[in-house]
Amino acid sequence: MVLTYFMDAAPISDDLPDGALADIVREPLPTLGPVDFRIIELFFFAYREFTGDADEILAAYGFGRAHHRILHFVNRDPGMTIAGLLDLLEITKQSLSRVLRQLIDDGFIAQMPGDEDRRQRRLYPTQKGRDLTLELSRAQVRRIDAALQMAPALDVTEVGAFLGRMAADRRAAQEWFARKDINWKDRT
Repeated sequence: MVLTYFMDAAPISDDLPDGALADIVREPLPTLGPVDFRIIELFFFAYREFTGDADEILAAYGFGRAHHRILHFVNRDPGMTIAGLLDLLEITKQSLSRVLRQLIDDGFIAQMPGDEDRRQRRLYPTQKGRDLTLELSRAQVRRIDAALQMAPALDVTEVGAFLGRMAADRRAAQEWFARKDINWKDRT
């Protein structure tokens, strides 16, 4: 079945507020100008490809990137609290609720009361959640490894240090890096 979509005609000047035509800019921003767009656009496209491999796998489950982030961090820190996950991801309870509920209902994550404080909710991956997380991570590592192999002289330590500096502005990230020994000092 072939679907054809017809777009409405673009608005003409009569449909625009007075003076709006004077605000229209027709020249693109230059790659090298007041802002150097090279690294910015490399990040956009690299991120799209980095997440795209995992997105394809997630789609088969009806999941998205939010599911991936939750699975990733719960697998990296089993027993983390919901409050800890909210702090780490810097999201609201409302945005976490639906996605976490789906992961629990589908058997990828288990929620259990805390040992000392029974009101506390701790999150643990199930084996099914661990297996999916590893599948997603392997897909992403394949892309990273392929890119690194194309530039054998590239110092992965410098890449790691650069990404670490980009990501370490927030307290939750700094604490995560410290707890998980994510640093690039004296690594070979």
